[in-house]
Amino acid sequence: MNKFTSIDPNSLSTSELHKILLLSVAPRPIALASTIDEKGNVNLSPFSFFNMFSANPPILIFSPSRRVRDNSTKDTLENIKKIKEVVVNIVNFSIIEPVSLASTEYNSDVDEFKKSGLTPVKSKKVTPPRVEESPISFECVVDKIIELGKDGGAGNLIISKIVHIHINNGYLDENGSLDTKKLDLVGRMGANWYTRVIEESLFEIPKPIHRKGIGVDQLPDHLHSTDILTKNNLARIGNLEKIPTQQEIKEYRLVDKNISQIMKISDRNQQIKEIHKLAKKQINSANLDLAIKTIFSI
Repeated sequence: MNKFTSIDPNSLSTSELHKILLLSVAPRPIALASTIDEKGNVNLSPFSFFNMFSANPPILIFSPSRRVRDNSTKDTLENIKKIKEVVVNIVNFSIIEPVSLASTEYNSDVDEFKKSGLTPVKSKKVTPPRVEESPISFECVVDKIIELGKDGGAGNLIISKIVHIHINNGYLDENGSLDTKKLDLVGRMGANWYTRVIEESLFEIPKPIHRKGIGVDQLPDHLHSTDILTKNNLARIGNLEKIPTQQEIKEYRLVDKNISQIMKISDRNQQIKEIHKLAKKQINSANLDLAIKTIFSI
């Protein structure tokens, strides 16, 4: 039985391919975009084909795709073609239900602010209003619209330059920086699923920006066939800056009771398994200096 299913995207219908992409490329941040047409009609609509792409200049890009079912375009896109301004409002858990309601395909003259119950606030530098309940709002001027196709499912990249930012002070920490835990952001998954960035789902990984880790390739050969230590475990050790010296390893063997017991095991394979188990426990406890000494002890 094959481990993987291989698919030529050209063999799929647009709706089938769209489903795979939505389920696979996730979670996606949500841009709640407020726009306005030339008659003053306001539109509010969420888009999860969205991210930041530059800080200098500050650029956000989101993509209102053509509808797969009938190739129609969204009011947001049509508004931006006429009034090249948008406010990108960030979505957190406190407003996710109103945001979902705003995605309803109302007529172009219907105000989604009123339908969703969200509050419009006058922007400082652009015409469309921002969302008062959003933790962060970015006022933007549209630099460019890139049409990716003419058929249903084709995206339209809205390249937006940030000209003003609004941050709700309630989401700042004691140093005046945005607090990830307080933000409680929401990500879009496939189908009707979302995910919530709460403290229990957060984890930190030390970034190898100002140093060079030794790399997984410098770890002992006995780790290459382990079924105890994961790729994540090995990479965490590979992010350390140096291999322990023979003297450090020797001293560690003498003072650590766990290693002393493992060294008494006569069966080499069992000894390696016990080393891997101990290293995994140490990694999970963030005792990385001990973990690397453990894996180099045999």
